[in-house]
Amino acid sequence: MSNRIGIAALVLWLATIAGLGFVFVHGSTAPAPDGRKAVLMSAAERDFVLAEMRGLLVVVRDITAALAENDGAKAGRAAGLMGVEGSHDRAPALLAKLPLDFKRQAMELHGGFDDFAAAAARGEDVPNLHRRLIGQLDRCTACHAGFRIDATP
Repeated sequence: MSNRIGIAALVLWLATIAGLGFVFVHGSTAPAPDGRKAVLMSAAERDFVLAEMRGLLVVVRDITAALAENDGAKAGRAAGLMGVEGSHDRAPALLAKLPLDFKRQAMELHGGFDDFAAAAARGEDVPNLHRRLIGQLDRCTACHAGFRIDATP
């Protein structure tokens, strides 16, 4: 009898781990009519993600303005605001809804801002910092080309 309970517990444990792994990789998604992958979340979660994206846009604007002033240090300080440190643990429940590729791209984006800030702190010249910013914008473009955020009712 206890052997059956042990086997049942093991099967349930393995099924739970497999289910969590599936959710971690696939998130809460559906095909979108425009060919992208729709990430499904509540309206409040969608508002949170879109607010973060607007914050990224403000930082990109501030970096661009600093580079136009030939002020790499100021650009680096702006970039540091959107690094990995400022992006984690803000909405842990939301992470389960994001597919792995979305999470990977987001971490690369935030890590890229950290790299930008470090390069600026080392005194990297403005043309190279500008190229780094273009790389960051390429990351934004790739993510927006592959995903959209849809609120569930």
